[in-house]
Amino acid sequence: MELTFAHWLYAFVTLAVITTMLFRKGVVLPTLLGTMLVAWVYTGSMVGGLKAVFNANLVAAKELFSIFLIITFMVALLKSLKDHVAYLVLIGITFVISLFFWPTPAIPLICALLVPAAIRAGLPAMGAAMAVAMAGQGMALSSDYIMQVAPMLSAKAAGVSTDIVATKAFVLSLFTGTTALSITYLLIRKEIKKPNEAENRNLSDSVSAYNMQLDLETASQVSAATEKYISDKELNMWGKVFAVLVPLSMLGVMLYMFSTKLGGTSVALEGGDGAAFVGGVAIVLLVLASTAFARMHALDKISDYITEGFVFAFRAMGPVIPIAGFFFLGSGDFAAGILSLAEDAAKPAFLFDLVQVAQSTIPQNGFLTAFGILIIGIITGLDGSGFSGLPLTGALSGALHTGTGIDPTTLAAIGQMGAIWTGGGTIIAWSSLVAVAGFCGVPILELARKNFFPVLTGLFLATFLAILIW
Repeated sequence: MELTFAHWLYAFVTLAVITTMLFRKGVVLPTLLGTMLVAWVYTGSMVGGLKAVFNANLVAAKELFSIFLIITFMVALLKSLKDHVAYLVLIGITFVISLFFWPTPAIPLICALLVPAAIRAGLPAMGAAMAVAMAGQGMALSSDYIMQVAPMLSAKAAGVSTDIVATKAFVLSLFTGTTALSITYLLIRKEIKKPNEAENRNLSDSVSAYNMQLDLETASQVSAATEKYISDKELNMWGKVFAVLVPLSMLGVMLYMFSTKLGGTSVALEGGDGAAFVGGVAIVLLVLASTAFARMHALDKISDYITEGFVFAFRAMGPVIPIAGFFFLGSGDFAAGILSLAEDAAKPAFLFDLVQVAQSTIPQNGFLTAFGILIIGIITGLDGSGFSGLPLTGALSGALHTGTGIDPTTLAAIGQMGAIWTGGGTIIAWSSLVAVAGFCGVPILELARKNFFPVLTGLFLATFLAILIW
């Protein structure tokens, strides 16, 4: 593989983006400029570069819109929940649900049912977001022990047993997650309040960066705009009804999804289908609530509610689109559309080309090979997918294990950890981490930064453990 100047330019911009994030600065400007410059150099046309920077944002918006849409319809439902749960309960439930359904449909369920309760119990919103991301999109998704799509991709590429890779990945995911979550707890423990102190906390502080306010009280605390449509007595009655109806509806969704997964007659709901089902239930509840609180004015008010939901979603998550656009440019799946290439033209994959060239520099040493596979997995995860890099890390595991003394199944599991913990949604802001940030009402870039040290520490310690025991 011969790297072009466009490849090196892409690598330079990637390093610049990561460095900028670590210094707690915005990365929208460098990604916009980087997208335009890489496309300009690759196509040899300034016009091509200008077209590409627009196309990249359009492609990213299409890919992320489903997340934006479900945030829009779920935000209003966060108003009707009130209960008490703790950090470990939030982690445990997130992990179990995400193991069965992947985090995509699990996130809205968990964030609607448990996060408001956890915040009221004293857990800071950022701590809740970190717990959900690490337990669901980190531990559960990186092992994928129930559906085993990830272990299958890794094992087939390495030419080894899927069951062995799945078992080792499960162990490493638990160790990585336990390490990362323990570090997170130590970092946030001073911010955890007692329940009676949390009662007086203004929960909208967590989204002050967006100049937005989320009310996480019961449905009886509806906006002043609806109070004039019904009496105080009716307002209180319907508030209590929806305070029960919303959690029960979400629990019903969860039970139905579990029943389909455990061998029911219906088709199992997972991934995007599960998220769509949750979003549909949220829309029905939104219609019912609008009708109950606004009566005939619901015809007008529901439009206002949806508009406010979209404004929140795009105001909070909008900066992610240009960042995602740049990293989609590095993926062979999206580069052709972004660069407006003909169907028969060669399709560049800047990120993966760089990784393939870098593999030749890994020495034939067990320790260095294991950490090399981990780093390559992390790099492939920068495209925001996690799963797309598994065939590469699996193939490298099968090819590089000779002479290292490390089983290829171990290397494949290590590569799987690096790819999915990164791209699955824990340490990069242009992944499905946007959903966690949106539902928890925290800044997406700040969430990615705070996850960075605990997650990387967990990954490196897990890799060291894998070398020792396998």
